[in-house]
Amino acid sequence: MSNTPEGWQQRDNALHREFDFADFSAAFAFMTRVAMLAERHGHHPDWSNSWNRVRISLCSHDAGGVVTQRDIDLAHDISALLDAAS
Repeated sequence: MSNTPEGWQQRDNALHREFDFADFSAAFAFMTRVAMLAERHGHHPDWSNSWNRVRISLCSHDAGGVVTQRDIDLAHDISALLDAAS
């Protein structure tokens, strides 16, 4: 899709992005904000955290495991969390 948010990559039928933070607490705080955002969207990421790095993958499992507009919208809103924090 051409409207992939800046910083996100589309591969393997999903949107992917890695985020690096100063430390584990900052990474976990970001994950908490993303969790609340995902709840509002009713759409939840596949993700992992290792110390200061958060990896997020978005795809719509209920649409056959492909990227849909819901994924793009959530990716934009996740990116906006970072913009608001800086």
